[in-house]
Amino acid sequence: MSAPPPQLSLSQPPRALLCSATSTVTCHLLQAQTCHCSVQTHSVRGLANVIWTWHFEAHPSSTTGVRTRQSPALLGLLLHHTDSRKSLTVEQGAMKVESLPALTDNYMYLVIDDDTKEAAIVDPVQPQKVVETVRKHGVKLTTVLTTHHHWDHAGGNEKLVKLEPGLKVYGGDDRIGALTHKVTHLSTLQVGSLSVKCLSTPCHTSGHICYLVSKPGSSEPPAVFTGDTLFVAGCGKFYEGTADEMYKALLEVLGRLPPDTRVYCGHEYTVHNLKFARHVEPANTAIQEKLAWAKEKHSLGEPTVPSTIAEEFTYNPFMRVREKTVQQHVGETDPVTTMRAIRKEKDHFKVPRD
Repeated sequence: MSAPPPQLSLSQPPRALLCSATSTVTCHLLQAQTCHCSVQTHSVRGLANVIWTWHFEAHPSSTTGVRTRQSPALLGLLLHHTDSRKSLTVEQGAMKVESLPALTDNYMYLVIDDDTKEAAIVDPVQPQKVVETVRKHGVKLTTVLTTHHHWDHAGGNEKLVKLEPGLKVYGGDDRIGALTHKVTHLSTLQVGSLSVKCLSTPCHTSGHICYLVSKPGSSEPPAVFTGDTLFVAGCGKFYEGTADEMYKALLEVLGRLPPDTRVYCGHEYTVHNLKFARHVEPANTAIQEKLAWAKEKHSLGEPTVPSTIAEEFTYNPFMRVREKTVQQHVGETDPVTTMRAIRKEKDHFKVPRD
């Protein structure tokens, strides 16, 4: 039996390991606990992100050199999986948001002020892709908005500032690479004529920041970039926080934004999240309809972002912890206790194949 892998922080890329006893590729991610799992029985996300990041940092224009001993089929799977994901550009008046698929299920977002042709990038984990997209649009990239320090969000910062010198790198945590401007709750900044408000949402990480971006005087809805705090129909794991903190982040900070605020989250987890939501509230028609829509989008390789704050209140169980149907599912009456209970259940939920 091979020795267990070393303990690793999510602030650095985890290692891809090969189990000599089974000759199957395994992944190790230090999340809430050590995870040893074969690709055949577990989502390839952790291993794929490791391989994808290592490969394209070392070989940005090739398909060789990937560290996957005895697993050419896996490489083909990863290439197909990522190549099948499409970007999406949403025009919100003078603000344009392009979702850029990254790794296997991450999103980066290029936010463009059409009036000044100035742009910001949210969580640029694949810097070369960012630079190519910026050039495609013919805009000037001035700003990096980092939601949190985990490597699959902040891991590209150092390379990007080398490729694009002079960038301002914002974030709420000293663990963020290349940080130039540390922000706190309600800090504000400008990207061209766009206004950015920083919202502190500690729980997934203690320094997590969501970014609310709007055009002053515009009738268009604002956009909020939520990283790993709020997902479509879900929320991030409580790595460095509590259920009370996530309740405040979701219900008292994000939940009080204008209902039509567009939500751009850090990962494409929508189908799995909605299957859990269906498990919690099987009679909720909003969940059923959103799941059918999300499955169709997924089959086409299209993003399920953005959602809106108003929509999240109809199908996201973590936003619905004050609803009787959600509380009854876990046998609780207090919203915070309900939040804790459904997060624990979600952490151990086996996603059905349907």
